[in-house]
Order: sequence, then C-alpha cells, then structure tokens
Amino acid sequence: MSTHVSTATTMHAIVQHGYGHHAVSAERIARPTPGEGEVLIRVRAASVNHADGVFVTGRPYIARLAFGLRTPRIKVRGRDVAGIVEAVGAGVTQFAAGDEVYGEVDTGSFAEYVATPQTTVARKPSNLTFEQAAAVPVAGRAALHGLRDGGQIRPGQRVLINGASGGVGSFAVQIAKAWGTEVTAVCSAANADQARSLGADHVLDYASEDFTRSTQRYDVVLDNIGNHTVQACRRALTPAGTLVLSSGTGGRVFGPLPLMVWGLLQSLFATQTVRAFVTAPVQPSLDVLRDLIESGQITPTIERTYPLGETPDALRHFEEGHARAKIVIMA
Repeated sequence: MSTHVSTATTMHAIVQHGYGHHAVSAERIARPTPGEGEVLIRVRAASVNHADGVFVTGRPYIARLAFGLRTPRIKVRGRDVAGIVEAVGAGVTQFAAGDEVYGEVDTGSFAEYVATPQTTVARKPSNLTFEQAAAVPVAGRAALHGLRDGGQIRPGQRVLINGASGGVGSFAVQIAKAWGTEVTAVCSAANADQARSLGADHVLDYASEDFTRSTQRYDVVLDNIGNHTVQACRRALTPAGTLVLSSGTGGRVFGPLPLMVWGLLQSLFATQTVRAFVTAPVQPSLDVLRDLIESGQITPTIERTYPLGETPDALRHFEEGHARAKIVIMA
C-alpha cells in the first residue's frame, strides 16, 4: 500500500495533445499515485532536453513509431527531475517521504508531481539547489557515458568536445578535465569564455575553425552535434582514436540514425573506433555524478529558468536553437 502525505488528487502539468508546439499547454490533470517499487516526487524543478523537443515536434518522424503515429500516447513531457519524495509505493526500501532526490524519469516531470521507479532517482547532491540539480541527470549522464564508456578516456589523452556549450557538452568538458585529459572545446565565439571557465584548455570557434581539417589529432572526439560526416570526424582522430556519436539533429525522417549506423559499419574496417551513444542503469551513474559534484569537480551551467506554466515558451526557445547550457523549469 502507498504511503501518502498529501490528499490532493489533481495537479498542474504541461500536456501535449498532438505534435507541434501549438499542441502543448498547461492544464490540470489527475495526480499520479506510486505503484509497487515507485516513489511519488513533488517536483521542485525539471529541465529541457533534446528528447523533449523530439517528443513535442514528432521529428524525426521515425520517433512516432514509439511515441504514437498521430498523437503522443503519453501526454506529459519532461525527463529531468529534482524534488522531494511525497509518498512511496509498496516495496520501496531506498527512500522515504521527505527525501530530497534527483533523477531521470521516462517522462512526466513537467508537472507538479511525477511517479517513477525508485531505481531512476538518487539522493540529490547536497551542495546543489533543486534548480541546479534538475539540470544534471540527462545531460550529465550522456556526457558521463559518452566519455567513460564510449570514449574510455584516460589521463593525458587529447579529447575534443564538439558542441561544448550545450547541456551535454558543458558537462563533458568538466568531466574530461576532471579525469585528467587535455580538452579542446568546439563552440561559438560567443560561448568561448564559458567553455574556458568550465576547464577547456583550447577553444575552437566552429564558424571559423574546422576541427576536421586541422593538423591536430585527438584520442577521443565526442560529437554532440552531427554537423560533420563520420569520415570527416575520423580525420581528426589518432590512428587508434575513438569517435563517440552522441546525438546530432540529422534528417526529418530518420534523425541521426543513418549517421550512427554508417559510423558503426565503418569502424568494422578501420583501426579507429566509432561508437554510438551508450547508456547504463540510471541510479549508479547519478551516484557518480553526485560524487563529482559534491567534490567540486563539476557544476551545472544554467542559461535561464521558466515557471512551470511557461514551459511551452521554454520548449520553443530550446527548439529555436537559442539555448546555451541548460534551461530549467521551476514547478
């Protein structure tokens, strides 16, 4: 049986009834209850990620095979969450009502409450506010797994982060530096100072310097953008270097999928390694990120915050490509 603290049965949430920003609005809906093994979180903050834009627009179109062909099957968006455990379901042993947590849910954090398996959240870093903590899970985990598991970075290596000023990139620069590598950040000239402040040893302005045509070679390239072909990125690698394809926008139909598949096929016939984005169970990586944060080695970078009711504006801002670092939603 679930243990409830509040008796409220409804909540405010950002609901999506179709594809496109016009179909997203703030509404009052039924509040979820935690099932077996789940915790109910009173959301204090959430943040916007690339996946939220994919959900809202339904592009690339291949994503609709999973989300729903004409309308999304799940109506509430949002994956990053930071908040307070409101109630726990049967079998929950890791958390109790009142615990401060952060995590990555399947969807639903653009709301006042979200229910999620206890394995998708962890104790919130003690030195972060809820606003800061909400900026960490999705982007921080992507950077962690891209560098640690995909790139298998080691101290002394030369690492290039393409797209170093975005959510994933800003964490990747810090993690790569914390683990003793020489970091080159690729971003716009406007974001160069931010990249340096995060620890980048070198900064390249993508508008005037093409890292794929430079004579510099890197042990690991983490590509968060997908604005170069796999062949071009491989030119920037050492003979035994590794290219990690994190995301990229790609086409309207298949998105970055063709780029990733083609890259993996090429790696079968080369000494260099090409890996697509990798992931791992949520909670252990949240624990690693918390340790890095509490030791002062990484910190989230937030561009702007929006109240929950203005989430549609935040999503449009992100989709238009104006975002720098993380956009946070305060519930």
